[in-house]
Amino acid sequence: MATPLTGLQQHLDAGGGGVAVLSNLVSSSSPSSTSNGGGGFNRSSLSESPILIFSFFQKAIGNELDALHRLAMAFATGNCSDIQPLSERYHFLRSMYRHHSNAEDEVIFPALDKRVKNVAQTYSLEHKGESDLFDHLFELLNSSVDNDETFRRELASCTGALQTSLSQHMAKEQQQVFPLLIEKFSVEEQASLVWQFLCSIPVNMMAEFLPWLSTSISPDESQDLRKCLSKIVPEEKLLQKVIFTWMEGRSSANTAENCVDHSQVQCSACPLANQIEKIKCACESTVSGKRKYSASILDVPETMGSHPIDEILLWHNAIKKELNEIAVETRKIQHSGDYTNLSAFNERLQFIAEVFIFHSIAEDKVIFPAVDGDFSFFQEHAEEESQFNDFRSLIERILSEEATSSSEVELYSKLCSHADHIMETIQRHFHNEEVQVLPLARKHFSFKRQRELVYESLCMMPLKLIERVLPWFVGSLTEDEAEIFLKNIQSAAPAIDSALVTLFSGWACKARKNGQCLSSSASRFCPAKKIGRSSCACALSGKDCSVLAESEGTQRSVKRSILELHKNGDVSKTTENECAQKPCCGARSCCVPALGVSGNNLGLSSLSAAKSLRSFTSSAPSLNSSLFIWETDSSSCDMGSAERPIDTIFKFHKAIRIDLEYLDVESGKLCDGDGATIRQFTGRFRLLWGLYRAHSNAEDDIVFPALESKETLHNVSHSYTLDHKAEEKLFEDISCVLSELSVLHEALQRTHMSEDLSESNLGISEVNDSDDIRKYNELATKLQGMCKSIRVTLDQHIFREELELWPLFGKHFTVEEQDKIVGRIIGTTGAEVLQSMLPWVTSALTQDEQNQMMDTWKQAAKNTMFNEWLTECLIESPGSTSQTETSEHSTSQRGAEYQESLNLNDQMFKPGWKDIFRMNQNELESEIRKVYRDSTLDPRRKAYLVQNLMTSRWIAAQQKLPKSQSGESSNKQIEGCVPSFRDPEKQVFGCEHYKRNCKVRAACCGKLFTCRFCHDNNSSDHSMDRKATLEMMCMACMTIQPVGPICTTPSCNGLSMAKYYCNICKFFDDERNVYHCPFCNICRVGQGLGIDYFHCMKCNCCVGIKSVSHKCLEKGLEMNCPICCDDLFTSSATVRALACGHYMHSSCFQAYTCSHYTCPICSKSLGDMAVYFGMLDALLAAEQLPEEYRDRSQDILCHDCDRKGISHFHWLYHKCGFCGSYNTRVIKSETTNSSCP
Repeated sequence: MATPLTGLQQHLDAGGGGVAVLSNLVSSSSPSSTSNGGGGFNRSSLSESPILIFSFFQKAIGNELDALHRLAMAFATGNCSDIQPLSERYHFLRSMYRHHSNAEDEVIFPALDKRVKNVAQTYSLEHKGESDLFDHLFELLNSSVDNDETFRRELASCTGALQTSLSQHMAKEQQQVFPLLIEKFSVEEQASLVWQFLCSIPVNMMAEFLPWLSTSISPDESQDLRKCLSKIVPEEKLLQKVIFTWMEGRSSANTAENCVDHSQVQCSACPLANQIEKIKCACESTVSGKRKYSASILDVPETMGSHPIDEILLWHNAIKKELNEIAVETRKIQHSGDYTNLSAFNERLQFIAEVFIFHSIAEDKVIFPAVDGDFSFFQEHAEEESQFNDFRSLIERILSEEATSSSEVELYSKLCSHADHIMETIQRHFHNEEVQVLPLARKHFSFKRQRELVYESLCMMPLKLIERVLPWFVGSLTEDEAEIFLKNIQSAAPAIDSALVTLFSGWACKARKNGQCLSSSASRFCPAKKIGRSSCACALSGKDCSVLAESEGTQRSVKRSILELHKNGDVSKTTENECAQKPCCGARSCCVPALGVSGNNLGLSSLSAAKSLRSFTSSAPSLNSSLFIWETDSSSCDMGSAERPIDTIFKFHKAIRIDLEYLDVESGKLCDGDGATIRQFTGRFRLLWGLYRAHSNAEDDIVFPALESKETLHNVSHSYTLDHKAEEKLFEDISCVLSELSVLHEALQRTHMSEDLSESNLGISEVNDSDDIRKYNELATKLQGMCKSIRVTLDQHIFREELELWPLFGKHFTVEEQDKIVGRIIGTTGAEVLQSMLPWVTSALTQDEQNQMMDTWKQAAKNTMFNEWLTECLIESPGSTSQTETSEHSTSQRGAEYQESLNLNDQMFKPGWKDIFRMNQNELESEIRKVYRDSTLDPRRKAYLVQNLMTSRWIAAQQKLPKSQSGESSNKQIEGCVPSFRDPEKQVFGCEHYKRNCKVRAACCGKLFTCRFCHDNNSSDHSMDRKATLEMMCMACMTIQPVGPICTTPSCNGLSMAKYYCNICKFFDDERNVYHCPFCNICRVGQGLGIDYFHCMKCNCCVGIKSVSHKCLEKGLEMNCPICCDDLFTSSATVRALACGHYMHSSCFQAYTCSHYTCPICSKSLGDMAVYFGMLDALLAAEQLPEEYRDRSQDILCHDCDRKGISHFHWLYHKCGFCGSYNTRVIKSETTNSSCP
């Protein structure tokens, strides 16, 4: 069932789309690869880094995901009709991956979090999201309608989304988690972590997991896996046999049974056969003894003794006894007031909670379904597990809080009531089970079947829990009950589990003093006892019993759990290996090896693990785990708090989610969509991609570095940066498929048009048409899956950001720091992006949210011209008030509104003059805002349309009175109505200042000039307001027309006036890179904000992107040059920033520094003057003052360090005694030199 369908890949090559598989996944790179990137590793690195064994797990999961997605695509395209195999394999995969994730959350991530903070939590959160994806997939499978095409395509989309999400998660683990584990943990520590990982997976799942893993990778990789496991598993032969018997799977049952009767641990064709030392098997017995034992078990009559299913009563009694003792201990603690041993009490509670939870899981998964499928105590179990978690949370609260005496009384009163309530609930629940379920089991099942059910229930626990549970459970039984319990285990277990049964029997015997067998008559039922009879139990390690405690094999398991991990306090100290502690085994001893793993972390995630095993959701560390300590603290103080500046960032998430929903829903309609639908979908996708890229770049370049700058938050954002890279790749893949789909759609349209014109070659065209339609449908299905994938990926990414990162800003950043971050983000956002972004974001927000966001932006940009720019772009209050739709509107409604808006714009783009004259100013502005909100329009086209709408009345007037207008033009001569040239020889239009193909008509005097500088040079009484310009003259056709980027006369055929045109500044430039800064609200030379410049909100000027650490001076550029007195803010000449924060023209700086080295405004040094000051030191050292001046001193003020001091008398030079600067001035003279340095 679990083996990937290798032949399926050849059959389904055409349908393998719908998911973007990352290039650096394990599934696409062999572990034997020599590549160092993307998780690739060679065999030597595997031996040096045992933690890389997880790459085998990930590759097996990746292969299975790929095969299952191909099967789903075949089902969606009609190449496969049976969904049952797909459902079965996904159930198995979910079970494997869930336990893999649980073990990571319980073992690997807490250990990593001890060494490297802020890394593991994100991956645990991702496990939760992946479990939700599995749940959604199974909801879909359970509601299957095989003949419904929509269902088939949705199923393919969900499988693709699941593959993308899991693949991205595993790729990130290879890039971030594995290198950290290799760097921070020694080889022995890595082996210990992997061994704990294996011991944390339930026994029944290990028996399925390891064979599936072995068959899901290549033979060479399987060989490497076995070699690595032989080094990871402790050297005790019994443990080795248990693991490698699981590795061989059920197919090796005969081989395993033969192994029982031989004197060495080996498996058929096992590559370890030559490496394992030939010693006595832990479960060894004579051949005749084995047969006699087997016969005695099978021949037990069913009328003998009680029913095996009644062992459930023994479990109930043991659990009730433990809970009763806990309740009594709780009251003792309350009455005595001795709270020193509360930690030990908490560990005891965690242990019994684990026992109860796994016992409940066994009942729900094994006992009740076998007795009656309709029987269920599912809800009761869930409620009781929740009560255990509440009880533990209360204890941890007591342990962590410095409570007052009054609060302590209240807390311990709650503690007692919790204990009593749990006891009452469980007693009532157990009674109902014993009355309703057990009689049916006794009646309908044979003794053999009852034993099998009890054994299967025990195997629902992981090994490390069973090692603690069996001694505890057997210790609560009488001698006879314990003997029957062991007998039932041995008779119910399959032959292949002989080594496992030996291990269980030995652990059970540890409940007795010195590990003695339960009774002399039990020897034939206890395989571990036979070890003591045949040789010493020390034979397990092949050593003499006198040196058992020092044996290498025995000590190895201890060392793995206590080496450096314990030195650093990373893993709870475990008790020493019990085999090493025991004296030499006597004839009645039952000695089996301990696992050598810590049992103190059993309670890490009992409630969440139980939910995972019940297929609720995936487990994540509990709230008391170290992974969530700081997160819960910060979130608790932020939830429900007042609006913060940084919340602006997360308002983008709301808009992103709405557009993601639109892509997901509308992509399913592309199969029968027309050209307009595809164009609209493409425009919406391009808009989302561009704005999400701007958002993610802002996070990577500004937000995340701000987080990482806090010492306690190192590494918190690296995982999200990796997400951004993967998501960018997903957008690129969707873009490629969407382009291919559009081209194919156009080809189909051309084909249909040609068929309408000609009926010849009809048969051939029908064949070609059917092939194109099939290919089109396959691409549409693939695109739908990819849109589902990007929606799921971004949804989970955004969710984790808001849960993990959002609370950190309130805890670690002041409001001023948040304002600075927001200012830096919008300061790197260009005007064109803002023009598209603001309507897009505000359309997803309520009116209050819009106002809050705009208030935050205006506060961050309070020193700038941002308000002026908003007004001029018609996006401020009128735009936002027209955006009345809320986030609750459905995606289909939004899509309809976008289409309606597009149709209205198409009609509006060619208005008649009668319609224009009937419009009032508000209606005209409303139409302009519709253009701004239209995401399907190219920015250049958008600017052109807005220009025409703003001048539509003038155009209409020209159309209405063409004759009179031409007559007026001929009679009235406008000054400057001649072309000007930048290069007269080459006939290049322009002036000495700019290259452009037009002249602008000054609104102030009505004259034509090539630029505002030409106007100002020729007009001494006024300056030109360029933003007031309404008309221009094309110098090619000499026609005066509304100002715009192109000439509107037919003779010029859309001649461009310049490479760059700004509709706000009415500025043209055909030579340089120019951008409009929305915060300066003027055009500046450069590639743009976020590219080579950013706008500093405090200085209110555009600063080079690399000058992050410049000295800020509020509104520093809004002044005149201190040398030439020209305005710096609007100057076209290069401006230089001084070290003190002031500015002057570069040319003025060059001239000024020929004779000065201090700022003309604040008098600070203009640069590093160390060399010059050193020259002055040498000059003064060689200079001798007259005797009457030598004892004089002067009080000085240093302009560089702003400190007062005393200096030797001099006519010119006075050195600061603090910073060594000579940039000083005398503030007082004295006659003596008492304290002069």
